[in-house]
Amino acid sequence: MKRVGYRAVLLALWLLFVSGCGNVPVQNSGNAEQEEEGAKIGICFDSFVIERWQRDRDVFVSTAKEHGAQVNVQNANGDIGEQIRQIKYFIEKKMDVIVIVSIDGEKLLDVVREAKAKGIKIICYDRIIRNADADLYISFDNEEVGRMMAQGLVDNGLPDNRVIMLQGPVTDDNVRLVREGFMKVMDRYHVKVIDSINADGWRPEIAGNYIYENPETVEEVSGIMCGNDSLAGQVVHALAEKRLAGKIAVVGQDAELEACQRIVEGTQVMTVYKPVEKLAQAAAEYAILLAEGGTVEGDTINDGTYDIPYVVLQPVSVDKDNINEVIINSGFHLKEDVYLNVPSKMPE
Repeated sequence: MKRVGYRAVLLALWLLFVSGCGNVPVQNSGNAEQEEEGAKIGICFDSFVIERWQRDRDVFVSTAKEHGAQVNVQNANGDIGEQIRQIKYFIEKKMDVIVIVSIDGEKLLDVVREAKAKGIKIICYDRIIRNADADLYISFDNEEVGRMMAQGLVDNGLPDNRVIMLQGPVTDDNVRLVREGFMKVMDRYHVKVIDSINADGWRPEIAGNYIYENPETVEEVSGIMCGNDSLAGQVVHALAEKRLAGKIAVVGQDAELEACQRIVEGTQVMTVYKPVEKLAQAAAEYAILLAEGGTVEGDTINDGTYDIPYVVLQPVSVDKDNINEVIINSGFHLKEDVYLNVPSKMPE
């Protein structure tokens, strides 16, 4: 009990330091026998198409194993049926905690309720599963992500006051939140969104194809909001073929290496850096806590039916002016890699 309580205190202090969320106290009522055996945690990812999920996986697994937990990682490869089967597998294996990066929260609802009925704790990682009464939702401030993307476009200058939104899938609730934040800034500056689409499964080629298939619309805008950096990559590639790369402002999120390269090259205006190491480490700590019988108290968010524990971390807007400080000095990407294509711009 003393070891478990000590871990809870450390977790609360750690989160106060790294995320600015000092109002997320934790309580623990675990038992020594459970700790000795090691928690059994299953984590199921949407896919690894998005570069950042591999970082999340590695940090989560490393942190959990440091605490003696057994971690089983599954990758659904964007297939909701497969993700349901994987969660059922975790139920059969009697996991203590299941961590889910959901593909489609609505379609996962029944299997999540099945897991909870078996006494398994549920963590919604980065994407909420609505109406599921999860034991924890941990993510970044997604409305703030949208506001940052919009402000990046505005600050770059939008002479035509027109933009396009090439978003992620409607099944990802974060897409809705990012859009809400984005539109608040667009409305404030009287910028018109003349068209928007959703890329199913976060498939980058959908965004690229939009540029090829809608040349007249593209030529009307000053900026393009891309739901993430993978979409932005295909958009910039398509714009380059039309000799428009760098002429139309493009923004994204996740601070992928290629996006950071595009920022220093001048073909992408900004990205949103989300310190996924902190998110994954916190999620692993909380998974251990829940597995040991603890609870998370403090901030809550309504999932549509229930008020559930909510831990939120803050993103950082990254452009050419602060990329060295935020991305390189933090060790997120190496200087040589970021400036690979423009070595003459590399700082000393």
